[in-house]
Amino acid sequence: MNQASAWPRPCTRVYLVMIALTCATYIVGELGLSGLTAALLVLAGALVKGHLVGDFFMGLYGLRGPWRWAILIWLFLIGGLITTAFSLTPP
Repeated sequence: MNQASAWPRPCTRVYLVMIALTCATYIVGELGLSGLTAALLVLAGALVKGHLVGDFFMGLYGLRGPWRWAILIWLFLIGGLITTAFSLTPP
């Protein structure tokens, strides 16, 4: 079997990971889990999904320099601000 016919392809694997993260987020909501830990786990899943979208579906995987870093910096900035907001909110 050559590399071109390998299944699943990388984009398919990434898509399956994104579906699994979405299902995990749904389960957290359906179970009624709350608190800072649950919120940060859901946020971490969203940040991983954003990184996967940037790398594989926007085609930034093979790039170096500012284009790839721009997405990562944006995700860490937004994730950090949301984490700070959740951490500073009284219970």
